[in-house]
Amino acid sequence: MTEPVQATAQEEGRRSGTLHALSVDVEDYFHVAALSGVIAPEDWGTLPSRVEQNTERLLELFDRRQVKCTFFVLGWVAERYPALIRKLADHGHEIASHGYSHQLVYNQTPAVFTEETRKSKAILEDIIQQPVTGYRAASYSITRESLWALDILAELGFTWDSSIFPIHHDRYGIPDSPRTPYTIQTSTGVALREFPLTTAKLFRMSIPAAGGGYFRQFPYPVFRHLFRMASAGDTQPQMFYLHPWEIDPDQPRYNNASWLSRFRHYTNLDKCYGRLERLLGDFRFGTVSQSYEEYKPDRIKLHQNEMIRLA
Repeated sequence: MTEPVQATAQEEGRRSGTLHALSVDVEDYFHVAALSGVIAPEDWGTLPSRVEQNTERLLELFDRRQVKCTFFVLGWVAERYPALIRKLADHGHEIASHGYSHQLVYNQTPAVFTEETRKSKAILEDIIQQPVTGYRAASYSITRESLWALDILAELGFTWDSSIFPIHHDRYGIPDSPRTPYTIQTSTGVALREFPLTTAKLFRMSIPAAGGGYFRQFPYPVFRHLFRMASAGDTQPQMFYLHPWEIDPDQPRYNNASWLSRFRHYTNLDKCYGRLERLLGDFRFGTVSQSYEEYKPDRIKLHQNEMIRLA
């Protein structure tokens, strides 16, 4: 078991900077897009679940370090572990939607997306007895091709989103979109706050530094440098994300997945928890809503049609 990390005076100084957003996408190892080629959704219910124990471990860490987090919860998980979701809310963490079945938005029709998102929101609100106003798409799949999803989010009562990644990637990204929190005006005229995923500019290239696989694949000092660079020396809020399965090196292994999928999913799982403890000492974190409100940025306003031109 990892020993608690005591904050040093130097760490306390670092934590006096900008309040960054800490987020966890609550899904199990078998929900991941990288393994979708070898695990069928109809088999999810037959597989050994590890999401509850891994999320509990993260909750214990955040409580010990007195840090609040936004948990983007998959509806499929919430249905099966309502007590876990209620516990997260009771501990003062923010609950937001991660959709229902972890299907990529641009692979869904607007009708299917509407039904899945409405279902997820209703499940979460019934569990925590509070409004759920934040959303994150599976694998950041709100792209130029699926910006129509923003209209649906606004229609369903969401007021903010964290699905847009300002990079080039084979699965997601709107490369030239803003890199700090901003507001999008949907085609129906509704304003949605957007908190993008973190990227650092290096030699005119956008380097992802938001967490997840990037957090595990880069050496920690490199990731820390990129995150600090993205935040303009810890003066602009950035987004960090992780999944419960990323701190679980003992999860089942699917060696029939492609080499790239196995690299993305399994690299440095044994190092992730310790790195997360270090990160919590190196930067100051809170929920997405807390970070956005404390920063009070100059509200960059983009119309949905402008987002298309940025892709």
